[in-house]
Amino acid sequence: MAIAKTTGVIRILVVDDHPVVRAGLASMLFTIAGLAVCGAASSGEEALELIDAQQPDVLLLDLRMPGMTGIELLKAIRAVPFPPRALVLTSYESDEEIYRAIEAGAHGYLLKSTPQAEIVAAIHAVHGGRHHIPPRIAARLAERMVRTALTQRELEILEMLVRGLTNKQIGNALRISENTARNHINSIIRKLEVSGRTEAATAAIQQGLVRMAD
Repeated sequence: MAIAKTTGVIRILVVDDHPVVRAGLASMLFTIAGLAVCGAASSGEEALELIDAQQPDVLLLDLRMPGMTGIELLKAIRAVPFPPRALVLTSYESDEEIYRAIEAGAHGYLLKSTPQAEIVAAIHAVHGGRHHIPPRIAARLAERMVRTALTQRELEILEMLVRGLTNKQIGNALRISENTARNHINSIIRKLEVSGRTEAATAAIQQGLVRMAD
C-alpha cells in the first residue's frame, strides 16, 4: 500500500507482517493531524522497495518478521541515501532484542500495547532527531550495554545449556573437549553474573539471549 507524497506532514511507513496490525496502525494514524501513512509493508524486503519509492520520514517497525527481520532491515537502511528514522513497535521486550535494535540504528522502542498518545509523541520525537525509549526499557538497556557481550561460541553453548545438555554432550556436539566446554560455561556464568548453569539458562531465556520457539 502506498499514497502520494504529502507536504507539511510526517510521512510514516508501517512495517509489520500482520495485516490487522498494519491496518490498525494506519487507521489510527490517519486521524492524527500532521501524520500521514505513506505505505505499509509486510516484510523487510517490501519495506526497502517502499523506502526507495516513497521516501518516508519515520518507520514504525516490528522486529520479528519472516524473511528479513526488523534488525536486518535497520542495518540495510544504513545504505539508503536519506534513511528514515526508525521507531520499533513490537510485542517483545527482551533485553537482547532491545539492545540489538538500538545497536542496529533504531531511534525508539515501544511495545504494541503503548497508548496512542505516547506512540504519536514518540513519532514526533524520533522525527525531530531525538530518541524515545520509555524509562523502564531504558534502564534495562543500560544494564545490557554495560554487560560484557558473549561471543558467538558462548551463545551457541548457552543455547545448549538451555536445552539441558551436559558438558560432555556440548563438547561432543561442538567437537571440543569437555574441559574446554566447561571453561566456556564458566565464562558465560561470569559474564551473566549468575551463580551457576541453572541461573545462566534462566537468565538466557529472560533476557532473550536464546531464541525460544514462538
